[in-house]
Amino acid sequence: MSAAVNGPASYPFAAIVGQPLLKQALLLCAVDPSIGGVLVRGDKGSAKSTAARGLTQVLPAITLAEGCAFHCAPGQPATACTVCNTAPVHFPATVPFVNLPLGATEDRVLGSLDLQQALQGGQRAFQPGLLAAAHRGILYIDEVNLLADHLVDVLLDVAAMGVNSVQREGLSISHPARFTLIGTMNLEEGDLRPQLLDRFGLMVEVSAPTDKTVRAEVVRRRIAFESDPAAFAERWQSQQDALRLQVAEAQGLLAEVVLDDPMLELSSHLCCEFEVASLRADIVMHKAARAIAALQARTRVTPDDVRAAALLVLPHRRRRKPFEQSGMDEDKLDELVDQARQPEPPQQQGCGDASPDQEPAEPPPSEDASQEQQGEGGQQTFAIAAPGTARKISVAATAQASANVASGRRSAVADASRGSAVRAVPDANPDRLAIGATLRSAAVRGALAGETGEPLSITRADLHRQVRSGRGANLIVFVVDASGSMAAQRRMEAVKGAVLALLTDAYQRRDQLAVIAFRGEQAQLLLAPTRSADLAEQGLRELPTGGRTPLPHALQLAAQMLQQQMQEAPPLLVILSDGKANVSLPGSSGDPWSETLQVAQTLAAQGVPALVLDTESGYLRLGRAAQLAEALGAPCLTLEQLTGDALALTVRAQLGAR
Repeated sequence: MSAAVNGPASYPFAAIVGQPLLKQALLLCAVDPSIGGVLVRGDKGSAKSTAARGLTQVLPAITLAEGCAFHCAPGQPATACTVCNTAPVHFPATVPFVNLPLGATEDRVLGSLDLQQALQGGQRAFQPGLLAAAHRGILYIDEVNLLADHLVDVLLDVAAMGVNSVQREGLSISHPARFTLIGTMNLEEGDLRPQLLDRFGLMVEVSAPTDKTVRAEVVRRRIAFESDPAAFAERWQSQQDALRLQVAEAQGLLAEVVLDDPMLELSSHLCCEFEVASLRADIVMHKAARAIAALQARTRVTPDDVRAAALLVLPHRRRRKPFEQSGMDEDKLDELVDQARQPEPPQQQGCGDASPDQEPAEPPPSEDASQEQQGEGGQQTFAIAAPGTARKISVAATAQASANVASGRRSAVADASRGSAVRAVPDANPDRLAIGATLRSAAVRGALAGETGEPLSITRADLHRQVRSGRGANLIVFVVDASGSMAAQRRMEAVKGAVLALLTDAYQRRDQLAVIAFRGEQAQLLLAPTRSADLAEQGLRELPTGGRTPLPHALQLAAQMLQQQMQEAPPLLVILSDGKANVSLPGSSGDPWSETLQVAQTLAAQGVPALVLDTESGYLRLGRAAQLAEALGAPCLTLEQLTGDALALTVRAQLGAR
């Protein structure tokens, strides 16, 4: 888990083709690091990492003391820094670029006891971590949305305070940790926690170019760089130097840039109009607008600067709840900025108030009022009924779940690979060494043996293993009946609404999701396991209804998927159907209902926790869904029960350690 600090030669920042918003956002953070960093979201292979790594090459050099592990600023030494608190020798250095791996431990990120000094001289010294190495530089996290929750909590604390405080293994250390946080992510892998999302000052959506000429130029430059990095860098050196000079001059000019009251009111007005709750947006927009002016060698902020800042500051803060798409209405933004250019400033309004001369906008039609759309072959695509409150489902395992499951919030993991350290236990062959407990054991043993003044010696009997407590994600497989019977009384709308409520709960708990739909002659994997609830919601919205009911094939497909995925996360099978199976398994001529019960009993024998939601309605009911639930050993609820306001269901699982 090592930090990549100023590693191999980076692709020149000035040579990046296109991506003007991305380059602008990174340069703004270079001018004013207090903006709070950049989140880069977009497609794979769209220069996200290349731009982040190349930024350090156009940043003015900083001054460091030789041998300083805390990257102290001159005249501002950290208390724990033995180098800068004596007589340091300073030298110019490239701004540090530190890569935080997804699998890093808390000890590596925060810092820990220096094991070498403890073993050699019995001294209690601090070994700085990645946060110390990133001070006054860039902390880069690739696929930041996959970062474990316990590391997210650490970053939130340090980003808020600018100080890293370590209280562990007998150490009590604090040191400055101010850095520019740059994260990249692909939305297909799921979104970020709202708290961390708001910590990123700016956000940029990037995509690969669609113009063939631009794509060809990207390839041409990349191949030239890989063939001879030194020659390629030399070719772009003049542009790199010009950018570095521009950033340095902007940094010097920033203190003189004035954002007057009308521009301040405009930025806050935009935050209100776009329903941004976080006051951090107002502050960051103020800083970003001033940095934009400074980059253009101006000392006064204009409405165009505020508009450009809004495009980077507001989109990721507008999202209020799951499945509401982030983004900006640029036409509305232009209209509001144009009003600020008029001689009379816009009237002061409260957040969310409509202008007095502006007609209130018509609310969008509710989803449950949408009309069904006719498809080919008698198929219908139903809208999603209003889902209401997110439904809470907990999975209580009767045996210890696997310690290697993905990070989440639904299922407790007694001895997790990630999470908070709760205790240390003796272990002659530990997979996670508890350093403090091991050293204490060796010290106590040495004291009891009368060994004084001797280097500390550790035997296998002293070794302790660190036990961590965490929570794991679940794999929730939705098996959705989309056969023709679901069109009766528009039941499919209610079914989609019920699934959407469960998806909301899954989104909040960082679960993996998969969707299997069955209609016609066989079942179909609508969505492979993913953390993106948005993809699940999109597939559900577009799911057509019609045809026969191949329920046994749907259960068989779910069983095959669970067998492959159960090592990754504890499963939960959610079936939404009336149970009226009428299509046999592919290649079989058996009774569909008997096959359904047989597959269900196999799932029950494997200990797969399940929940059956009975979609049957009307006075005359066959009760097939209840029989299916009995075969699965699962609870059965009707849609009416699911849409209650206070559903809190615990599903018991026979999950053995895997």
